[in-house]
Amino acid sequence: MALLVRHVMTEEPKAARPDMTAADAAGLMRTFDVGAIPLVEDDRLVGLVTDRDLVVRALAHRADPAQVRLGEIATTATVTISPDAQLSEARDLMAERRVRRLPVTKDGRLVGMVSLGDIALADASPRAVGETLRVVSESGSTRSLNEGPDRGTPDRVREG
Repeated sequence: MALLVRHVMTEEPKAARPDMTAADAAGLMRTFDVGAIPLVEDDRLVGLVTDRDLVVRALAHRADPAQVRLGEIATTATVTISPDAQLSEARDLMAERRVRRLPVTKDGRLVGMVSLGDIALADASPRAVGETLRVVSESGSTRSLNEGPDRGTPDRVREG
């Protein structure tokens, strides 16, 4: 039996609102030892802010983290995956989009987060996880950790 995303995802991840600040997000990331914070409004995923977003889209422009709103720096075309998708689908999507983590949504609502580390700790092929990490980590990518090219995605994977 293949493992599904719901078997390894972090349920009820810490989330922020778009009106919160970059400083708020940095504090949440430090407190909960995470590299990304999903943004929600009315329980709906509206974006994702990564530690890289904080650096590249706020600090590198010498903006005051206490003044920059997350809605201004978040990736809003967030790639998501269903909790019922197989881990191999999540791993392949991470490689394709060069991301290390995916918000998990059901009917547009955030239900979890799955990371490359979660997949590595499950029964996924170590070789496949290593290859995914290599692709995700390739130099030359200037994309945010959850941005990617606009290409079709499998039925169980949605953008929005």
